[in-house]
Amino acid sequence: MKWRKLGIVWNTDGQQPWSRSHAMGPTPFRLDTDTIRVYLTTLDDEGRGCATYVDVSAQDPRKVLAVSERPVLNVGEPGAFDDNGLMPLSIVRLSDDTLYMYYSGFEICHRIRYRIFSGVAVSRDGGQTFARLRRTPILDRSDTEMFFRGGPFVLKDKDRFRMWYVAGSSWTDLNGKAMPVYDMKYAESKDGITWPSEGVTVLAITQEDEHGFGRPWVMQRSSSFDLCYSVRRKSLAAYRMGYASSSDGQIWHRQDDLFGLDVSDALFENEAVMYAALIEVDGKEYCFYNGNGFGRDGFAVAERVA
Repeated sequence: MKWRKLGIVWNTDGQQPWSRSHAMGPTPFRLDTDTIRVYLTTLDDEGRGCATYVDVSAQDPRKVLAVSERPVLNVGEPGAFDDNGLMPLSIVRLSDDTLYMYYSGFEICHRIRYRIFSGVAVSRDGGQTFARLRRTPILDRSDTEMFFRGGPFVLKDKDRFRMWYVAGSSWTDLNGKAMPVYDMKYAESKDGITWPSEGVTVLAITQEDEHGFGRPWVMQRSSSFDLCYSVRRKSLAAYRMGYASSSDGQIWHRQDDLFGLDVSDALFENEAVMYAALIEVDGKEYCFYNGNGFGRDGFAVAERVA
């Protein structure tokens, strides 16, 4: 793949108490003919994330059309799995007005740094607001996936829901700081709400310098699948992008160098590139992504070129 970087699209102005900093994990969704709605996370003064959105032009995704005036989904109640923030990662349309939002929730711990599990919320007004379908995770801890079951990307394929996510049960030491270790998993569901307690590993950490994958995003083509994801490397202490291809969405051929979106000299992305999400719009393909600091300076967009 080759990409032409179009620059930073948007960052919060920090004026709202729920949106002091960051524009993390851009998640594009084709709202209508003229609009791409980009769901994302902004952080409050305590560093807790809530879900909001920015509408951009489908004809020119650098052009901001509207910004939500309030969260579409706020942090969970005290003691919930998402009481320290959440990140929307996948939107599935069930009907004209009904959407599912799959998201990761963050929980601060004492004996370990944190846990990440995943939930689902529903919108019945076309994506303006969302409500949790339940307060507990749809991907909760299990014997083989104890601390992390996050990053859910979901496709609805006829009578089944297909999910790719990251999961793990261990930590590694990186310069005196405990960092999570997780592989990429695959699971299926009949209703999009009830999922198995363990997924099938589709990409495992095999390189000594790596300790985790982040934010899978799957593009279903006419006869194949493309998967992009973030790769966390010990030597860099930052994310870079990875890529894999598949004929069935389960057996993947990893080819990280082919994705073609990397760091540059720009201060926005001179240390990291992460959380890429792709969308096809009227014959064009765009990649929304974050650079340094997990969206500290906003989110950017690139256009795929031949």
